[in-house]
Amino acid sequence: MTGARLDGRVALVTGGGQGVGRGIALALAKEGASVLIAGRTLAKCRTVADEITAFGGAAAAIACDVTQRSDIEAAITATVAQFGGLDALINNAQSANQRLLLETTDSDIQLAYRSGPLATFYGMHAAYPHLVARGGGSIVNFGSSTAIEGNATFGSYAMAKEAIRGLSRVAAREWGRDGIRVNVVVPAALSPTAEAFRDARPETYQKQINRIPLRRMGDAEDDIGRAVVALVSDDLHYMTGETMMLTGGA
Repeated sequence: MTGARLDGRVALVTGGGQGVGRGIALALAKEGASVLIAGRTLAKCRTVADEITAFGGAAAAIACDVTQRSDIEAAITATVAQFGGLDALINNAQSANQRLLLETTDSDIQLAYRSGPLATFYGMHAAYPHLVARGGGSIVNFGSSTAIEGNATFGSYAMAKEAIRGLSRVAAREWGRDGIRVNVVVPAALSPTAEAFRDARPETYQKQINRIPLRRMGDAEDDIGRAVVALVSDDLHYMTGETMMLTGGA
């Protein structure tokens, strides 16, 4: 991978065992980054790590429940121990239940917050000294178009995702002097959840596709992953505190 855009850089991707996280991990590795793939299901993370090593990339896997601060800190420590440092943190993991507001419970909100903004906050805290030690770096967090639009049944998820965007803007301003850039990606990608929805409700799914000017869902690697590569690389080194909409124009 010598000569690639991210040659010599190290990234940690949470929720990297499937979907958007897998696509990002593959895209980063193909540009030369060493990638630690973290997720609740270690077998899935190992499968992605094996995909990367099969094409000559550097990758490792670790079990990580992002609702547990100790797991996130252990993943950061493992990344530095395995690859000698940390240049990029990709806070992709998120869990949530989908219900109408009048049916949303405290448990729903706690799940969305613990796996979303709190997990993102913990990861950023743990990553900070390692990013500073490398002269700065890039943090990529994740928002959602369902939160920006205010889609029905996404109450707890929308709350969590907009909290992440607020956290990211503050961090961009506080940590910019340290050379750390913090941006948010809002993706529309064909994740396992989207595929399940497509298979269960094909007519409704097609109506949603028809609302997208580009008339398709994004590809987890080619559309979302490659955009994250640009954020992590020097290509967008003057961008921080921003939200990158990757929704095909929707």
